[in-house]
Amino acid sequence: MSPGAMRHLLNPLASPVLLASPRRLTPGSAWHEHIPFGMFLVDLLRPSLLVELGTHHGDSYCAFCQAVQQLGLETRGYAVDTWSGDAHAGAYGPDVLADLRRSHDPLYGGFSRLLQSTFDEAVASFADGTIDLLHIDGYHTYEAVSHDFATWLPKMSRRGVVLFHDTNVRERDYGVWQLWEEARARYPHFEFVHGHGLGVLAVGPEPPEQVRPLFQLPEAETATLRAFFFEMGHRLELQVQMAQLRDELRDWQGEAKRLEGWSREVESRFQAVEAEWAARGQEMERQRAAHEEQRASHEEQVARLTGEYRALEAHLARMDSHPVWRTYRSLRRLGPKRPLH
Repeated sequence: MSPGAMRHLLNPLASPVLLASPRRLTPGSAWHEHIPFGMFLVDLLRPSLLVELGTHHGDSYCAFCQAVQQLGLETRGYAVDTWSGDAHAGAYGPDVLADLRRSHDPLYGGFSRLLQSTFDEAVASFADGTIDLLHIDGYHTYEAVSHDFATWLPKMSRRGVVLFHDTNVRERDYGVWQLWEEARARYPHFEFVHGHGLGVLAVGPEPPEQVRPLFQLPEAETATLRAFFFEMGHRLELQVQMAQLRDELRDWQGEAKRLEGWSREVESRFQAVEAEWAARGQEMERQRAAHEEQRASHEEQVARLTGEYRALEAHLARMDSHPVWRTYRSLRRLGPKRPLH
């Protein structure tokens, strides 16, 4: 097949499903920028069986399911996760899986299941050579992702394609990039570097004709395809950020209203206290005036009694100096003595 024919088969605009608005976009997902390509890949590959290892909030898996549903495919899907977290995703409770079930089950429960299990426990549930699309997005150390890839590789069909998320993360103990370097030396591959990196690996010897051109693009067209899906995915990421900002704005508006109500209540209380203090001030002023009036009355009485007392003293002094009073006192001193018994 000529390169021109290959390019024609890989025209993303011939697959309207990638333009669909995802039904599930949660703030916690790191896969938003790859959703358009994921839906496009489902259209190209048309898998009979797809499996995702490491689902968490479920944005990527629900995007696969949405594409299956909108394309009317006879696909069976399984999402495998413990939904308890790990050292990279962090620990979380059962509310994450419960939230995903509320979104997933009514829409996709007819052909898809959420398997709460470890990857090693779940692998025995799948026959060898049956999985057409496998997305590995579990624990991201080199040892863990290498183990997952080796364990599940026998389950891949002859048409099989494996997706690796976080191929472009080289911090902490992430090691997907290291496995990707090894795997792409053995299999046809394509990689997106945006959105933490997404590796596409054709592990089956007979990839569908519609998928093969992806692994044979010239460098210039590789750059164009990457730019196209970056713009498509970045649009979704901005959409999520806008939704978060709207939520934050609503929260701040609610907080502003609460503070406004609180301010009115405080003002009302202040006015009540101010009125109470004014009333108390008036009562205190009334009492002060009454006390002042009573004090003046008491002072007047004290002055009157003092005058009367001094007048009485003067009168007694005059009496004491009167001849009659002196004679009386002398007679009292000279009077008969009381007999002894």
